Amino acid sequence: MLTRRLFLAATVALATLVSSPAWADEPELPTVDSLLNAFETNLNFETRSATMTMTVASPRRTREYSMTTFGRGADESTIEYLSPARERGTRYLRKGEEMWMYLPSVERVQKISGHMLRQGMAGSDVSYEDMTSTTEWQDAYDGVLVGQEVWDERPHWRVELTAKTSDITYAKRVILVDVETLIPSHQELYALSGLMVKTWDMSDVRPLEDGRHYPFRMRIEDKLKEGSYTEIVTTELVLGVELEEEVFSLRWLERG
Repeated sequence: MLTRRLFLAATVALATLVSSPAWADEPELPTVDSLLNAFETNLNFETRSATMTMTVASPRRTREYSMTTFGRGADESTIEYLSPARERGTRYLRKGEEMWMYLPSVERVQKISGHMLRQGMAGSDVSYEDMTSTTEWQDAYDGVLVGQEVWDERPHWRVELTAKTSDITYAKRVILVDVETLIPSHQELYALSGLMVKTWDMSDVRPLEDGRHYPFRMRIEDKLKEGSYTEIVTTELVLGVELEEEVFSLRWLERG
């Protein structure tokens, strides 16, 4: 009788294990789309203004710039240089995938297109194309959630994106998304040849009043130029500012 009871107990226990696996209570893994949408939400606002400093370093010299920016959603933004004196008044306008630049020295607006898009803005490691590319990558890339790994002593989701077509600037992106803040703390950008051409790190992540998080420091390194990097620090960020429609127009670029 005891042997039969033990057998029945073991059978029930085994059935419980089979019907309720050990991982049943673990949280469901996020999808690639949900992670991309999450950090797109974190990084874009209905309207915003910001003051930033940009440090452009190379083995030969280091230059510093200050600028003010305005933005509306993910597709419209402006930049105006405040210093140094030789750059003061230089302005950029981005609307979707199009970008224009105003040079006060020649008092002329120039559209940035073609091969110019891959040049560094003000000689930095951030190309004009980097500036015009939004985080809406679902249409351009196929994505895989590889798993979790630790970056900067924090757990991150590792996402690998592979370009669907060969005309995409970066054929592959490896993105580490912070599990808690949902900020892309680290990106590795690869050429079609498989060579890593840039890294893009976001840090000094702070909570905002609306519950989102935002990185106040970014560092971009061109891996094809030894000792070259660009660091952008947000010194002031204001959300929900009232912006006139003219701010995102060519007329704004040419104003005195």
